[in-house]
Amino acid sequence: MSTPWKTNRWFTSPWNHSPEVRAKLNFPAKIRVHDVTLRDGEQQTGIVFRRQEKVAIAKKLAEAGIHRIEAGMPAVSAEDEAAIKDIVALDLPCEIFSFARCMPADVKLAKDCGVFGVVTEIPSSSHIIKNAYGKTMDWAKKSSIETTLAAKEAGLYTAFFTIDSTRSDLNEYMDLIDEVATNGHMDSLTLADSFGGCTPEAVASVVAQLVKRFNKPIEIHCHEDFGMGVANTIAALAAGASVAHLTITGTGERAGNVPLEDTVMALRCMYDVDLGIKTETFYGMSKLVQELAGITVPSNRPIVGDWLYNIESGIVSMFHRRCRVVEPLEYIPFAPEMVGRPGVDVALGKGSGLANIEEHLERRKIEATAQEMDAIVAKVKQLSIEKKALLSGEEFDQIVESVVAKTPVK
Repeated sequence: MSTPWKTNRWFTSPWNHSPEVRAKLNFPAKIRVHDVTLRDGEQQTGIVFRRQEKVAIAKKLAEAGIHRIEAGMPAVSAEDEAAIKDIVALDLPCEIFSFARCMPADVKLAKDCGVFGVVTEIPSSSHIIKNAYGKTMDWAKKSSIETTLAAKEAGLYTAFFTIDSTRSDLNEYMDLIDEVATNGHMDSLTLADSFGGCTPEAVASVVAQLVKRFNKPIEIHCHEDFGMGVANTIAALAAGASVAHLTITGTGERAGNVPLEDTVMALRCMYDVDLGIKTETFYGMSKLVQELAGITVPSNRPIVGDWLYNIESGIVSMFHRRCRVVEPLEYIPFAPEMVGRPGVDVALGKGSGLANIEEHLERRKIEATAQEMDAIVAKVKQLSIEKKALLSGEEFDQIVESVVAKTPVK
């Protein structure tokens, strides 16, 4: 019997694969990742990637098997333009895109960089067109037609990117796309939940309508303002979208774009959808981006957090000691090596119990009586409370020396 929820690499819920649940999913046969770390990811406040840093990140993305890389926006600066040209010159085994405003001049810059495709953006909700751009819907339609035709003439794959899709009036939104599909050009349409304000149910409903009405590949671009980006992206894919816009470790404006690691792992481990991406590269790639961006992420961040598999709880440490050989996935959802991260470790802190102490005494080949063990637990808890942190190995050694004599295990 096939058990896609339980393999030697992950253990998730069998409920995900019940017939009534699977019947609602309509994933395309081929799903591609369009990574936007080098453009939208860099728009996170304070992040600057220099030319060679962008090249280094692009190489890592290609090594991971990412299908498409949005290398940047050449209109931003001469250095961005040079970085895009450098990335194109690498001849990586993935498609290279650049980003452009709905302006033929930006399309020309993209063409001059030698990219495969261009993402052309236009605001799509009437309120943001009026209030933020000071323009009209007619301007949006005219600019979109003019620019997408210029992209077609330039021989560029054209992804028509509609800013603020999900806050637009749906009828107005469909009219805008109709205009471009009829009088302009688009090889694909990108639905953008630019401010993260949509629900998975609504995203899925509209994506299904777009697939049916326009018969074009639908791309999904979400943000994490309400923490729904991964769910919205997967809902869109399950409704027929075939390209997901993602960033390494969720870098991006405000709360960030949708994280590459979370999305790919959720698809693989919970939906049995394999994108062909080398997940083993995720931890190292995340660390590279954090270093180059000058940022840190929470220690318990999903998939790539440094302390994600550091166990402090006494009961979970007991699970670890009992199960690590016979069933290591009993207490963790996926094997750490699946994403190239450090393995499970047992920490010493306020939440520790006897299992934590047993683990660290065994490492030191020290025996202790039950009474001594209880005393060590109490001292570990107290010191952790006082310092409001985990204990170091040296601090644990001092506690052990104060309680029990070191007797080598025979």
